[in-house]
Parts: sequence; C-alpha cells; structure tokens
Amino acid sequence: MRYVSVFIFCLLLSCKNDQKKENPIATIDVLETTNDDLVIVDFDGLKPYLNKKDDKTYIVNFWATWCGPCVKELPYFEQIGEAYKNKYVEVILVSLDFPRKYETKLKPYIKENKLKSKVIAFDDLDMNTWIPAINKNWSGAIPATIIYNSNERKFYERSFTYSELETELKQFIK
Repeated sequence: MRYVSVFIFCLLLSCKNDQKKENPIATIDVLETTNDDLVIVDFDGLKPYLNKKDDKTYIVNFWATWCGPCVKELPYFEQIGEAYKNKYVEVILVSLDFPRKYETKLKPYIKENKLKSKVIAFDDLDMNTWIPAINKNWSGAIPATIIYNSNERKFYERSFTYSELETELKQFIK
C-alpha cells in the first residue's frame, strides 16, 4: 500500500503545471488555522515551521487525506499533542492534499475529526527542491515526520503507533 501511495504521490506531483494560479500561494507566518481560513504555504512559507528555535519540541507530520496510513496514525498525533501540551510540545500537521481538494476533502476532514493541532496546507509543486531540503534521504513517501527542538532533529519516513510516537518524543523531552 505504501508503494502505491508513493507512486501516486510522485506521479501526481511530478506533472509540470505551466499555468499560472489564480490565487497566489500565501507565505503566511501565522500558525493559527480555522476551518474557514486554511493556512496555505509554499516551501518558503513552510521553512519557519521546520526551524523554530525556542523552548518547544515540535512534531511536524506530512500527511494527506487520501493516504490510508496517514489517516490511520493521525489520531496518535492528536493524542500526543494533547497529552504533552504542558511539556512544551507542539504538533503541526502539514497536509499534502491537492489544492483542488481543500474545500471538498481537507477542510471537511479537519472539521469532522475536530483536529486541534495546527494544520497547514502545503502547496508547492517543486518537489525536487523541497523534498531533499526537508531531508536529504526522504523519498517523498508519506506519512513522514520530523521531531525537533533547539538541540536535536530526527526525520522518520514511516507510520507510527501511539506508543512508538511517544517513545520517540520522550527522547526529545528528557
């Protein structure tokens, strides 16, 4: 299933789109998102979320509503975010859903599942630039997760159970 997801993801994102977009991509520096106002960023807009230098530990999960393993593990990220919010842990969910599906798939998913973590819609077709910039060994498969703080950073190209995610997180909040 993972390889099928990778193939579909690569196939759909590797198609060159020479048309100009009607709505330019916002590079918003705000993490707050609501069901009515989805934060949409390109890679320049995503960079600040990947490199915060403060006293928090960040869990950044790359996912999509069309990715079965992503959807299966998403509740674990929500649970971790809630359980560890007093320990300076913040979960950021970076959606790789297709822009044309924001209104019909992504926003309804956020609302129906009452996601409390920050959700950012990532809209940047230049995956040959941003995939290796996020992690040089990343194949582009999702789910993928970065856990980092000001002292340490780890990248995971895999799905998690709650206990696996918690075990990894505990290495950062010793």
